[in-house]
Amino acid sequence: MKGWSRRWGASAAFLLLAGALFYFVLYYPADQTALGALSPDADIQIGRTDYGWYFDGPGEDSALIFYPGAKVEETAYAPLLRRIASGGTDVFLVRAPLHFALLCTNVAEEIQSRYDYPNWYIGGHSLGGIAAEYFVEKHPGSVRGVIFCASYPTRQMDDGLKAVMIYGTNDNVVNMASVEMGTKLSPAMTVYVIEGGNHAQFGNYGYQRGDGEATISAEEQQKQAADEILSVMAG
Repeated sequence: MKGWSRRWGASAAFLLLAGALFYFVLYYPADQTALGALSPDADIQIGRTDYGWYFDGPGEDSALIFYPGAKVEETAYAPLLRRIASGGTDVFLVRAPLHFALLCTNVAEEIQSRYDYPNWYIGGHSLGGIAAEYFVEKHPGSVRGVIFCASYPTRQMDDGLKAVMIYGTNDNVVNMASVEMGTKLSPAMTVYVIEGGNHAQFGNYGYQRGDGEATISAEEQQKQAADEILSVMAG
């Protein structure tokens, strides 16, 4: 009986490990539109770094550190972040181990130590927004604001922080009860709802399982999101 128990325990451990590996190996890759948005031009320089990507636009005073959603290739967010950088806020896009931002929340501290910007912001998409919030909790006073794209705060934030929550009406992935609770935890936070937007179209990685169908293009959703983010940071 003891031998059977040991064998069952070993089998269960193996299945758990295999399941975890299967979860992390499968991810949403960036599409061709996203990869095309990584090409630099006269207005914006884009380069790879050891932490991810750097979108260096015309601005000099503000920078945003952005964490990708879980199981999403970070380059999928290039079109959105290029818009933000072109609008005057440089962007540091984090490349997360195993495409899971909670494994590298402190990379923001390393980025801040390398660059000198008067105004720092942090944010992310979906689980990436939670990773950004976690960094802020552990490093109070390190940023001026937090950006939640299809995400939400899980705890009360300092009212002195600029914060914005952006989500689409057709998002069937984000937990709307948690979104509502997030607005109560941070009543000073700006909430912007994109009519016809969904969860996945903050990036360019195709359909996400369980998501609603968007009735606007990814380009339009990202334009609205970028404009709102830039507005909040400038306010």
